[in-house]
Amino acid sequence: MADALTNTAENRCLDFIMGLTTTAPTAPLRVALVTANGDDATAGTEVTGGSYARQVLSVAAATGGVTSNSADLVWAGLPAVTVVGVEIWDSATTPVRLWYGPLADPRTVAAGDDLKLPAGSLGVSIM
Repeated sequence: MADALTNTAENRCLDFIMGLTTTAPTAPLRVALVTANGDDATAGTEVTGGSYARQVLSVAAATGGVTSNSADLVWAGLPAVTVVGVEIWDSATTPVRLWYGPLADPRTVAAGDDLKLPAGSLGVSIM
């Protein structure tokens, strides 16, 4: 998800780099699955139903301007759905959407099936 920061995240990054704030997103960050992708200003359509829940994102320190999930992301017991993208949200009382992006290949799952993004498969960068 190269440079797929939301407008809110872009502003927060600039404020942090310029020393205007020391506030980081509320941890842990969570990954959401979407059935329709959003854009810089608007969230996508998040999966609902089944046992779906946003999953905690673990990452290693960035190198070369890139990081990725350091552990598998697994959603168990999904509803019948086609997932076309992911979004990264913080865990604030009112969660803030930070990143978004399409999957290289949409994934269709049957009701009750799982979806897995293996460690290293969800790359995030600012370029």
